[in-house]
Amino acid sequence: MRLTDAPVPAAPVGRRHARFHTLTVAEVRPLTADAIEVTFDVPDELADAYSYAAGQYIAIRADLDGEQVRRTYSICQAPARRSLKVGIKRDMGGLFSPWAVDHLAPGMSLDVMSPEGLFVSHRAPGQGGRVVGVAAGSGITPMMSLVEQTLGSDAESTFDLVYSNRTTIDAMFVDELADLKDRYPTRLALHHVLTRERRGSELLSGRLDVDRFRRIVTALIGPDDVAEWFLCGPFEVVQMCRDVLTELGVPRERVRHELFTTGRADRPTAPRGAPPASGGPGGPDGSGGESCSIAFRLDSTTATVKTPAGARESVLNAALRVRGDVPFACTNGVCGTCRAKLVSGTVEMTENYALEPEELARGYILTCQAIPTSKEITVDYDS
Repeated sequence: MRLTDAPVPAAPVGRRHARFHTLTVAEVRPLTADAIEVTFDVPDELADAYSYAAGQYIAIRADLDGEQVRRTYSICQAPARRSLKVGIKRDMGGLFSPWAVDHLAPGMSLDVMSPEGLFVSHRAPGQGGRVVGVAAGSGITPMMSLVEQTLGSDAESTFDLVYSNRTTIDAMFVDELADLKDRYPTRLALHHVLTRERRGSELLSGRLDVDRFRRIVTALIGPDDVAEWFLCGPFEVVQMCRDVLTELGVPRERVRHELFTTGRADRPTAPRGAPPASGGPGGPDGSGGESCSIAFRLDSTTATVKTPAGARESVLNAALRVRGDVPFACTNGVCGTCRAKLVSGTVEMTENYALEPEELARGYILTCQAIPTSKEITVDYDS
């Protein structure tokens, strides 16, 4: 979900704000003992709202144990009308994914956000060329969409996929990848890396670390003529791959990355639009005393909210107090759904895993991580 100086892809991945609609689960299909594929039926009247590009994601909103949760999941099929498929893997200690794996069934309804994300191809249609994907664990979900779309829409393209798992039985979409290999035997190369199971090749047996990934790239792939790289998985794996590719001279604008986790267990929970617990003399509602005025534009309308000075309340949390439709999903600085342009004033971003340097230079911020540091700021979600 990254912007670079490369050409921006065509619709439907333009600046379209997320909207939640209630969708019906059409099918739940087991993938492994701890993972499922969920298919949502999209009615005709919402088909345009749920158009998407390969590599995009949706967010699912649900009330569990008295708590509203939002979780993002990548779409795992090539663009299709009236259908959405996502892969959900049990996250030990999580709230939504264990419930979904154990209880989700056809006929149930969930609130589903319209597709978002910029983990998409920037190549022109029919451009051809080599594409490489590197996925770890559930990072395979957007790759399924990217592989199928890349090979199915362009007869001159090829795709190399490096897919790391602990063991064979842990791997999602193994049969589907085999079917794609049968369909495109000369254009799809699969490199399964198993960290806790021996393979016939030493190179593909063991942890996907710096040395192993460098050898896979140089010996099995060859980086020189790759048009695009897609990296998806935990933060440590994605960052390692980016560092190796930079070391090998791969231009940064050819590399797209998506994080499924930051590896941080201490990230804050989703904002609720509630006032901060304390804010000094101004009080929790921002009335009186020292405060910061936050003006924001969304869907061509403007609103203003105050936050107490020193409360370190995020722009997103403050904005949610006056508009419940302010876009957000992960709240960990990963997905980029809450991205907006800082028009005036200054902020401090506590985390940033979604914005590239080019976006930061153009003034974009993640409002879920942006803490005002001036008395007035203005942000534009429409920009």
